[in-house]
Amino acid sequence: MASRAPSPHGDPGLQPERTALAWGRTMLALVTASAFFLRWLPTYGAPILMLPVVSGGAALAIYLTQRRRYLKRSHGLAGESIEADLPAVLWTSLAGVLLGVLGILVVFVS
Repeated sequence: MASRAPSPHGDPGLQPERTALAWGRTMLALVTASAFFLRWLPTYGAPILMLPVVSGGAALAIYLTQRRRYLKRSHGLAGESIEADLPAVLWTSLAGVLLGVLGILVVFVS
């Protein structure tokens, strides 16, 4: 059986792992939403493409920042100085609100 590399904080069951899993689920949900938005293309036309661009962009941003976010939280936990990643949460919330507004606009304008 292969051994896992130790995490920076020494305990693989602590918060950084659960948080990383939650961000991964959020990323997967955004990619899935992008696929659903593409199914609306024949009905609403080209303006609907704004939605998969926003949701795909948000998923890509989560993917590109995931490792940095995990390491920062792990080291913060080890040093007992962990802080919430407020900017990441705010940007993800903004992407969700933007998706909702764009979806409503596309449906009502088309």
